[in-house]
Amino acid sequence: MKFSVSSSDLLKQLQLAAGAIGTNPVLPILEDFLFTVTGNKLNISATDLETSISTSIDVRSDKDGIIAVPARILLDTLKQLPQQPVTFNVNDENFGIEITSSFGKYKLAGENGTDFPRIPEPDSVDTVTMSTQSLNQGITKTLFATSGDELRPAMTGVYFQVDFNKITFVATDAHKLVKYTFSEDVKSEVMSNFIVPKKALNLLKNALPSGDEVTMQFNKANAFFSFGDTHMVCRLIDARYPDYNAVIPTENPNNLTVSRPDFQSSLKRISIYANKTTNQVILSINDGSLTISAQDLDFSNEATEQMTCTYVGDPLTIGFNAKFLVEMLGVLEGDEIRLELSTPTRAGIIIPDDMPDGEEVLMLVMPVMLSN
Repeated sequence: MKFSVSSSDLLKQLQLAAGAIGTNPVLPILEDFLFTVTGNKLNISATDLETSISTSIDVRSDKDGIIAVPARILLDTLKQLPQQPVTFNVNDENFGIEITSSFGKYKLAGENGTDFPRIPEPDSVDTVTMSTQSLNQGITKTLFATSGDELRPAMTGVYFQVDFNKITFVATDAHKLVKYTFSEDVKSEVMSNFIVPKKALNLLKNALPSGDEVTMQFNKANAFFSFGDTHMVCRLIDARYPDYNAVIPTENPNNLTVSRPDFQSSLKRISIYANKTTNQVILSINDGSLTISAQDLDFSNEATEQMTCTYVGDPLTIGFNAKFLVEMLGVLEGDEIRLELSTPTRAGIIIPDDMPDGEEVLMLVMPVMLSN
């Protein structure tokens, strides 16, 4: 089998697929790309058995064939080549690969492509289509709030709740929770829910093109994402998601409205002086004024800042982890946010004041107990 292709076009597609290759694969062949040539199309696949990415590119070929190519050496070679045509010559007997460029020849040992694990195909699936921008927003707004605790597998992914033409994304690590809903440009005829792992969503976020449409299909075991010439499959997390609505407080009589960029900048400065274990900052709020303070008694560090705000409610002093607040404010857009509070021991809710039509976001953060 022999085929020719542009080195830079090939590198771009390989870098996209390479995200699915794990760091310590259980099988040596999982360190390879699977090249399948059909007609003048080269299909490139990579997998770690949990997440798989396939993408395709036009080539000039003499016959169809299949070969597993070592990923690392191929990527490193192409990165060092300027844009030019390269030719792959594959020996069908011993799976040896010879790459020819205008500079010379490079030989590497491939493996039998038929030994490569089979990538799941969509089978008895439900389908949802949406814009890549909406999906990207959903992932960006929630991914940071997932947990790293493997003992609670459900929380290590993002919960997708499909309700006909509305999708809700939820992520929580028991300290913070994000719920993001959008209903613009979603086309679906199903009600369902499933949990997508963090790694797959990170890869998806980096691969999604702008201004395109993405088709999402899912069954009990896998989710399939298709856009352009790229297909991604990931195994879903088989666990029950906690009842997140039960932890969202509904009675929040104390409402603080404040400039999001100013509040975030102030928190970043004050947190430098906070205890490095708890990252605790204290918000003292009364009519028209918000005082943000932190201290680290071990090193005699302390800082206080005051900023103007709009506040409706009783005077309140509450402690939060500054790192969580900064992270949440960082993924929100808009100039102002509303912080809804009830008591110093109950969760605070952050809601942006101006959201586009068809989008809603609610962020919840647990307080840090105040040590008197």
